[in-house]
Amino acid sequence: MIEIFSYTACRQLSQMIFAIILFHISEYILAVGIHGRSNVTLNSLLISKNYLLAMVLSFLEYFLETLLCPSLKEYWWISQAGLAMVVIGETVRKLAIITAGRSFTHLIKIYHEDHHKLVTHGVYRFVRHPGYSGFLVWAIGTQIMLCNPISTIAFAVVVWHFFAKRIPYEEYFLRQFFGDEYKEYANRVPSGVPFVK
Repeated sequence: MIEIFSYTACRQLSQMIFAIILFHISEYILAVGIHGRSNVTLNSLLISKNYLLAMVLSFLEYFLETLLCPSLKEYWWISQAGLAMVVIGETVRKLAIITAGRSFTHLIKIYHEDHHKLVTHGVYRFVRHPGYSGFLVWAIGTQIMLCNPISTIAFAVVVWHFFAKRIPYEEYFLRQFFGDEYKEYANRVPSGVPFVK
């Protein structure tokens, strides 16, 4: 009988569970700390039906491949590269939230509020949407960490596609709010999501 929970499987699954818990709990804590408890809902945990389905499918892939082809999960250097991506993505996203402060929200603002400022310092000097680029790196990294080839590709395509649609929509309003200042910023600084201008 194949031992499903080898040392490698225990390590990879523990890292994955810790990464998911840390991401969502820290996201919620930062939202409460910045916006106040009365202005934050459970949506700030960023858990949707599609997200849950993607995670369930990634765990399903992991367990099936562990059963059918356990050697696929033993590429420790690939798994460690994925772990590094998880740490980098998490760090970039949280720096984006902290740097933007009250200007960072989980929902796109379609009306300008007084506290909403154009943030161009810190991580925003390098990319316009570090929260999105951080999440993209984090999401793909979780699957590389599990050595999940199918989910790695699926997560990359789905998350990229989501941001490729979301960024132009969000930037439409940012141009309305900040005018030429935002246009100049957008011309100078890349979006942070590959192939999205």
